Amino acid sequence: MLDRVREALFSTLGERVVGASVLDLCAGTGSLGMEALSRGAERAHMVERDARVLGVLETNLEQLGLSEAASVRRSDALAPSSWRPSGLEEAWADLVFFDPPYPWLRGARRPRVVAAVEALCRGELAPGGLLVLHAPAGELDASELSTAGVGRERTYGRSSLWLLGAREESA
Repeated sequence: MLDRVREALFSTLGERVVGASVLDLCAGTGSLGMEALSRGAERAHMVERDARVLGVLETNLEQLGLSEAASVRRSDALAPSSWRPSGLEEAWADLVFFDPPYPWLRGARRPRVVAAVEALCRGELAPGGLLVLHAPAGELDASELSTAGVGRERTYGRSSLWLLGAREESA
């Protein structure tokens, strides 16, 4: 994610970050999770598949003194078993950052990405939580995400941020 897009995201999130429990999927070097921690998030659980990148992420956390507030798991971000830190059994995330590689949105993984977004909104978001999905501008249509949650798209140049909250269950 470009620095200016990340800056716009955190400006939009504002005080919502303070005290939050964060899930950072496709964490890469950890920029979103670490930004959240530096802005007052209570904890971050980061999921990254690439072992080399994971090493950089862990080094970054250590160098910035954020290791105690973060857990890191080497796993596929589309695997629900990777989404919860050890010991948690219920919806827990105040913020979910999901920044999948762009080819995932254009290929065979696209339905799995959309299904993961839906599952995350239904099962991992704490009440009032928010999922942020990063995608190329124009790549996704609101109708694809309508079953996932209530949300809106914000476009910044060639990037879109989809801000999705859990859909209320009907009584």
